[in-house]
Amino acid sequence: MQFPYNILGFALIIIQSAIAILADDAYDIDYHYDLLGLPLHDNTFFYRPRKDDKATLLYTLSDMSIIGAINPSTGNLVWRQKLHDRHRNEKGFLRGIRGKGIVISGMGQKVDFWDSMSGISICNHEFSGVIRDLEVIETAMAEKSTNNVVVLFEEEGQAVIRLLNADSGDVIWEYRDLNSDIPWKVSGSFDDIFLVSLYGAKEAYNVRVTIVDPMDGRKRSEYSLFSRADVRSSDDLLVIEPNSAAPIVAWTDRAKKNINVNILTRSGAVSDRIPVDQKDGSIEKIRLYAPEIFESQPHFLVYIESEKSNKAEVYHVDIKGGKYKKAYELPRLIGKGVITISCEDSGLYFTQISQDEAITVSSTSNQILGRWPVNSGMYGDFIHAASEVVQRSENSYAVRSAVLTKNETYILVRNGVEAWARYEGLSGAVAAEWADIHETEGLAATLQAEAHSNILDAYLHRVRRHIHDLRYLPQYINNLPRRILSSFLSTEFPNKSSGIVGDKFGFNKLVVIATLRGSIYALQSNQRGAIAWSLKAFERSFGNEWDVKGMWADNSLGIITIRGADGEILVLNVTTGLVIERTEPDISSSVETTAVVQTARGQLLLPIQSSGIPFNVSADQIPNGLLVTRSSNYEIQGVVFEGTENVSPLKTWEFKPGLRQKIINIISRPYHDPVASIGRVLGDRNVLYKYLNPNVVLVTAVSDQASTASFYLIDAASGQILYSTTHEAVDTKQPITSALTENWFVYSLWSDTFSNSPGLPSSKGYQIVVSELFESEIPNDRGPLGSTSKFSSLEPSDESNSEPAIPHVITQSYLIPEPISHMSFTQTRQGITSRQLICVLEHSNAIIGIPYRQLDPRRPVGRPPTSNEVEEGLFEYQPYIEFNPNLIITHEREVFGVKGIIASPAFLESTSLIFAYGLDIFGTRVAPSFAFDILGKDFNKLSLVLTIMALTVGVGVLAPMAKRKQINRFWMTT
Repeated sequence: MQFPYNILGFALIIIQSAIAILADDAYDIDYHYDLLGLPLHDNTFFYRPRKDDKATLLYTLSDMSIIGAINPSTGNLVWRQKLHDRHRNEKGFLRGIRGKGIVISGMGQKVDFWDSMSGISICNHEFSGVIRDLEVIETAMAEKSTNNVVVLFEEEGQAVIRLLNADSGDVIWEYRDLNSDIPWKVSGSFDDIFLVSLYGAKEAYNVRVTIVDPMDGRKRSEYSLFSRADVRSSDDLLVIEPNSAAPIVAWTDRAKKNINVNILTRSGAVSDRIPVDQKDGSIEKIRLYAPEIFESQPHFLVYIESEKSNKAEVYHVDIKGGKYKKAYELPRLIGKGVITISCEDSGLYFTQISQDEAITVSSTSNQILGRWPVNSGMYGDFIHAASEVVQRSENSYAVRSAVLTKNETYILVRNGVEAWARYEGLSGAVAAEWADIHETEGLAATLQAEAHSNILDAYLHRVRRHIHDLRYLPQYINNLPRRILSSFLSTEFPNKSSGIVGDKFGFNKLVVIATLRGSIYALQSNQRGAIAWSLKAFERSFGNEWDVKGMWADNSLGIITIRGADGEILVLNVTTGLVIERTEPDISSSVETTAVVQTARGQLLLPIQSSGIPFNVSADQIPNGLLVTRSSNYEIQGVVFEGTENVSPLKTWEFKPGLRQKIINIISRPYHDPVASIGRVLGDRNVLYKYLNPNVVLVTAVSDQASTASFYLIDAASGQILYSTTHEAVDTKQPITSALTENWFVYSLWSDTFSNSPGLPSSKGYQIVVSELFESEIPNDRGPLGSTSKFSSLEPSDESNSEPAIPHVITQSYLIPEPISHMSFTQTRQGITSRQLICVLEHSNAIIGIPYRQLDPRRPVGRPPTSNEVEEGLFEYQPYIEFNPNLIITHEREVFGVKGIIASPAFLESTSLIFAYGLDIFGTRVAPSFAFDILGKDFNKLSLVLTIMALTVGVGVLAPMAKRKQINRFWMTT
């Protein structure tokens, strides 16, 4: 029987084509969470970006001051825009203009108009007051109805209303209220605009309602609503909706037994009370929901949430009589829930959502239009939601609800089924730390212990360990076929092992991040950033952000320590997230910064006060060496500790920058910064020896008045200045960042520099400056300390009052196209791989990896390189570095709001793990000198094996034939 070789060849072609798809690692080894932040309730809605299109997008303004549109079908971002950082803690507003395809945002002093489909800015206007409310109101203008934008400002203690044109944003009219009230809200009916403000004694306010003519902004009348001291702040007033046929202002009494409801009219308010049922415990939340378009019926809903249950009551308003009455109640549900309101022409729908079911009713009757079971309890209680109701047929409805949950996940529930989930809680990361998986480090520690014990003990220990490992043999045998198949097909199969496990290349590590909301997450780097565990460390309210001062992972113990600005401490198990130690915040224990120090009991994270002195240090917490701290914006100091029982700090040196300069940054070499070679081999085989001082720190100081930036390289052991430079005509408001590693440092700034050198032209713009340190400018010379066997920064020479050994510094600067907000270096296990500078590009929202070869300050200036320089890899200096797209490690992704970037070495020397955090989360792995110690996915292992097998078969077949031929030739010759 002949073997079907044609079938085998066809199969190999198919397999090779499938493997070729995975040849590029982009979007495969990296991961990206493109985030918005937690959506705000009153600023989240479904909206049609095109008037004639039934499809809608989900629009939101988040607590991170980000506006954006989400595709409700997939959960993917359509677009997003960042509002202004200087108004970060101001209340923001986002509204859509019906039928125009425009959404409007307001925050601080600025009003922006955006194209709802693309997110492109149409126009923006900045005013002198602070925005307190923004609404789109349909008003009667020139005998026809039109949508206009009403903005309420607080300006110099007065309320100012401006009516803006919905197309251009131009001011149509302006009204200034002469009363010194606290402006709160604007609402309106078709013929009136209502300004609602607070006045009276503090914590006992009354409500003033001012009626304004929408045609010309003239004041018509005003009247007061007396709260009887029930309104202590604007937070006690319940939300009223604009464009309602019956605008409402409401509040609860202090005991939360009654709701005071006031229907606003031109002649006055119609007031009444709604009793609150408290039989299920104390009331936790009361909220009113009313329609926001005139076509909707004048109905509203009262939602009441208690400790044990939640309920909703629907009321109908008689516009002519100014009265309202209770129409029906929605079913009382146990536990927490949310209510949403949906307006579709004249139809008004309420949707009640809990963790068990979702119910949709019309505002006209209590007949249930749709009921679906919900199974999303894994995300915790529901906080708030926005819904869209679509009538498919006469008796069929479809509902999709975007729900924010207690564990800060944003999910979409479509007819009771979860469609997608966005982990918005990851946004706003303020600190991050790499952590090795403890099991891998445990094996390394065991092998280290065996290596340092005697032969017999080590042998017995290893036998016992191998016997203990036999329990994993069935699982190993079960996974063996999958591993073999994965090796041949160059693809990854799902890991069925339970728990978090490492990998043989060291790609799978944990990244622990802390967010400004007090949450902590652990992400797996080799699982596309999958969340391993999360927890809520400390509750934080809006505007009260968690200020994390330090994070440190002890890989030998498998724990991570987190310290906050208010003295709070959290110690967690890295693998499980289990809380080992927890200390609540204490304002009296204010922490300015932290430092990882080596002590008698090992390494620990030491808290430091604003004075630069650590907190009460016990005998076992004394740092082994000198500690460099910043005592203020104008001074740094070296601190050591004396004594054994009564430990006291002693200042050994201090450094103050130049006059009117303040220190903005201090950096040292990374904790993991191995040096593979102490010298740099030149093309003629001579050596320039590197200046390798582990104690150096780089200090950045600026003067806003003189527009200067100075950089000081200081020996931390003695406080001596080893090198300094000053740049003039610097824009100190632009990002100034720096990084230090091995024997070179780099920094970036904006300056206007005039050059006197013919080879270096004058420059104006963003620059990156690189300096490399050597022991001497002469090859093969170790400098003044080259022949000494010992070295001390305090006593650099046997001669008295001798100066320290100053390094020879080679510096070069380059122009770059945009600012760099953060810098870091790649880290590898042994430091053999050439380093790469990782930079965050603020304008492009990208991250770039710049090879050191491109930044090398020894590149020849004004001439081509010599043959020896070419052999070193040097090429002619060009003053401008263009950011080649090939160097962008984020590829086409936009990574917003990066606050920091950290690196960690893998087990492979060629590879470094990179992680960026902030608003977005991004992680990847890079190989600055290419992956020289691992085969890529484009390597065809199956083809290699089949080739070897074919050669083996060929040799087996041809060997007897060749032997027979040799024998026949021998007989023929004889």
